[in-house]
Amino acid sequence: MIKLFTDSDLDGTACALIAELAFDKEVDVTHCTYRNLDDRVEGFLQQKSGDPIFITDLSVNQHVEKLLDERFRAGSHIQMIDHHATAMHFNEYKWGYVDPGEDQKTCAATLFYNYLLEKEKIERLESLEEFLELVRKYDTWEWEEENEVDAKRLNDLFSIMGRETFKAEMIRRLTREPDSFRFNDSEEMILDLEERKIERYIHQKNRQLVQMFVDEYCIGLVHAESYHSELGNELNKRNPHLDFITIMNPGSRRLGFRTIHDGADVSEFASRYGGGGHPKAAGCELNDDTFQIFVEPSFKLKPIRKDPERNKLNERNSESGSFYENHDGKIIYIRPGREGKWEVMCRGLVEDIVFDQFEDAERYIKRSYHAWLRSDKDVVEDFVRVLPLTKEQIMDRYHMMIKTMLYQEEDALI
Repeated sequence: MIKLFTDSDLDGTACALIAELAFDKEVDVTHCTYRNLDDRVEGFLQQKSGDPIFITDLSVNQHVEKLLDERFRAGSHIQMIDHHATAMHFNEYKWGYVDPGEDQKTCAATLFYNYLLEKEKIERLESLEEFLELVRKYDTWEWEEENEVDAKRLNDLFSIMGRETFKAEMIRRLTREPDSFRFNDSEEMILDLEERKIERYIHQKNRQLVQMFVDEYCIGLVHAESYHSELGNELNKRNPHLDFITIMNPGSRRLGFRTIHDGADVSEFASRYGGGGHPKAAGCELNDDTFQIFVEPSFKLKPIRKDPERNKLNERNSESGSFYENHDGKIIYIRPGREGKWEVMCRGLVEDIVFDQFEDAERYIKRSYHAWLRSDKDVVEDFVRVLPLTKEQIMDRYHMMIKTMLYQEEDALI
């Protein structure tokens, strides 16, 4: 019997699917996470069986690493296949193969498939290769760069059907339709409904997002049990001033980290807390230490308020500047300078920092003040209270009035 330890996500399940296509009933699959992989592999090694072992899409700790090497040196078959950069040191072993990819990012399932092809343990299937390319694009997030929606929809289908049902259905389809892979009409309808459900879920979680600093990073935190990849990606887009999104799942006792920014390597960040993953998608265990770092400080924080979407006067990057506010009642103003620069004012004081781009100034105040763009209604009402003008007059003269006050050209108000 061949033993396979693999991840429980789409990529790891694809590895299990490949193994069953190659070895049929001669393979025993155990799906794992970073949290339980080491215990399960060590427990299997203690059985003293001589069964061949494959480990895909996951890497063991140093203790189990040594046990595997001892077993390999004793003559047993060991093969670890991974694509995470944090596991590169396994290439020092004859039984280790880790390839994140240079010209093209890889996934564990594609590496496993190519390995078995080379060893002549599996037959080439065009439908399987199309399926695996969707897995690869989803797992590496290339699907978004190339707008390959089918890759995301494949993962949605995986979530809807559940791992074992999905795997069985894909094996049936890939073997019966070997020339190409596609969704059937029923699946397309189900996936359309799922997309609308995901959109509602993301909107709800965006209203619950809180913001804090951990180490050198300004992060957003949210509790969620579903749609982690889609949620992390979309929350990053809606809150671009954050370095990455942290998704806390108390049920699975996991922390997931997602980013769309090149300046934040969440795999390196996760490794500080015993986890790992990709530069843009990683995770670690939610234990006593990480609970104190992430959960306890965030519990008392108020959610980030989103910017109003229908402002006509107080708009971002406006020629007359933009007003922001925060939960402490502070009003922050990003004002244009005379030489194309942008300055920040808070409570009448100009801060000793100048920005070349509006976006940089906005990022600074959102990170420093937890601020959001003020609504037109609030801005106009404030001016009504301090100026001898009606609401209609302020709205009619808004930009001219702001620029006049900005440059202290008081005569223009007459």
